Amino acid sequence: MRHPLRIIAVRPLPGARARGRLAAGAFVLPCALGPAGVVVDKREGDGATPRGDLAVRRVFWRPDRGRRPSTAAPTRAIRPDDGWCDAVGHRLYNRLVRTPFAASHERMWRDDGLYDLVVELGWNDRPARQGRGSAIFLHAARPGFTPTAGCVAVAPGKLRRLIALMGPGTVLRVGAPPRPRRRQH
Repeated sequence: MRHPLRIIAVRPLPGARARGRLAAGAFVLPCALGPAGVVVDKREGDGATPRGDLAVRRVFWRPDRGRRPSTAAPTRAIRPDDGWCDAVGHRLYNRLVRTPFAASHERMWRDDGLYDLVVELGWNDRPARQGRGSAIFLHAARPGFTPTAGCVAVAPGKLRRLIALMGPGTVLRVGAPPRPRRRQH
């Protein structure tokens, strides 16, 4: 396996804040972002994708829908009772939890296939600050690249290849669109 990439760049498209381009070396893909676009001041439920360097923490996969991904990043099989707490004020906010879970949470074992492969990104997790956003992942996009709830999403058929380029030091650098080039006279 090649050395993992250090930086995977994610940039919103000008004029289409819920769409972007993800560049992993020479591997460039369209991606979906949150409907509110990329923001610095992320809040729970705002529909925005957080701007910054989001470290690859862990790669999850559904063992009933595919093999363990080839990657240098840490991996964990998703279990049917896995969830992710998104309840502001709960002590397990923005953490993996076991269901049934009384507080608000997102199911990791999904029927729609979006989380068959999913990358946990380091946003608001060390430590988690209440209300600053939870469950920020890289996952499979819906048909048509419709907006996510704040995650980054790529074509399902490209996600496994992208994960193979990741390792423990990889970050998704989510930022502003590139500045227009000045015309030279």
